[in-house]
Amino acid sequence: MRVVAKRILRKFWEKHSDSEQQLKTWYKEASKADWLNPSDIKSEYSKASILKSGRVVFNIYGNKYRLIVDINYKRQWVFIRFIGTHTDYDKIDANKI
Repeated sequence: MRVVAKRILRKFWEKHSDSEQQLKTWYKEASKADWLNPSDIKSEYSKASILKSGRVVFNIYGNKYRLIVDINYKRQWVFIRFIGTHTDYDKIDANKI
């Protein structure tokens, strides 16, 4: 997968240093992944939430943080749409951000 907008992750871990290692690990794993559909993600990340329209929510650092991505399975692209605290996540609509 080609992960678009790594700088969003970098900016986040500069503010929340406890997320850095897990975000780097997620980025590395996602970049090497060959996800063809949501079930491929669920087999690797059982706690990920599959939303409509290709959106997926990953729990980071024991669910302290939430990462929302938009995936184009055909083109193998992952677009980072949101990274924030669980409280920030509760204030947004994950299907629209």
